[in-house]
Amino acid sequence: MKIRDIEFKDIAFLAPMAGVTDRAFRELCASFGAAYTVTEMVSSKGLVMGDRKSAFLLHRAPGVSGAQIFGDEPETMALAAVKCLEHSPDIIDINMGCPAPKVAMNGGGASLMKDIALAGRIVRAVRDAVDIPVTVKIRKGWDDAHINAAELARALEANGADAIAVHGRTRAQMYSGSCDLETIAAVKRAVSVPVIGNGDVKDAYSAAKMLEETGCDAVMIGRGAMGNPWIFRQINAYIGSGAVIPPPSLEERLSVMLRHIEKTVLYKGERTAMHEARRHAAYYTKGLRGGAGLRRRMSSLETLNELRKIAFDILRENENDL
Repeated sequence: MKIRDIEFKDIAFLAPMAGVTDRAFRELCASFGAAYTVTEMVSSKGLVMGDRKSAFLLHRAPGVSGAQIFGDEPETMALAAVKCLEHSPDIIDINMGCPAPKVAMNGGGASLMKDIALAGRIVRAVRDAVDIPVTVKIRKGWDDAHINAAELARALEANGADAIAVHGRTRAQMYSGSCDLETIAAVKRAVSVPVIGNGDVKDAYSAAKMLEETGCDAVMIGRGAMGNPWIFRQINAYIGSGAVIPPPSLEERLSVMLRHIEKTVLYKGERTAMHEARRHAAYYTKGLRGGAGLRRRMSSLETLNELRKIAFDILRENENDL
């Protein structure tokens, strides 16, 4: 698997997710075998105007690292791509798939799928502005009446895209329903650059199914990695040799949770980190005994010591099951 001159040892990638794939989470997933990680999406206008929060999102993680930008103005996107280079990304990724109303209803994200000519101009502008690979993340289409991923992919390749990631849902679906593997396969048939499949990859078996049924070159894991960073290790082992790595023990789950949140505290400070930890901790502890009580405690986390106490209590309560 190569994107231009960048060669990947494995094919399990971490998808960019706003509010999730911050520096701490990307570093964690890279340590568990994510062959490629991408930042949260960054506003091209904010970056060009010198917004400090936008720049903060671009800290790179170990391994192959991408910087994702969004916007609907070719010139501004090109300037933002150049600004990204200050953080030494290996790849510039353009978001043309975000379904969030505040992005898609303001000309960016998935709305670009409705204007293929503009999407092409944006890719061309970014391609001409930087000398590192440029990739694009798209969806199946805007809605079921406008499924145009393959057509869009051809235009993006013609304008210089070095790889294309496809989420097999429409913008209208958001994250409901199921991922359409045939759309990803259609994009793979339509272009000669690498295609990365995204959507509903939640374990090694679903990753293998996507690779087999679509012919895609790599898989990108989003929600399936939340509270589950070892998914990359499991996918790499299964695809590489057929080995099945069992789920982590409860003790490992909680240890990784604490490691994740401790790193978030380091980068963002305890107050911000603990508010974000409420969602992450809920994923790490999903399915454990006393779930309702756990969720109540998680929803009001304020300090790292509170989280450590919860982890200790979980281990004690479940010690007979270990």
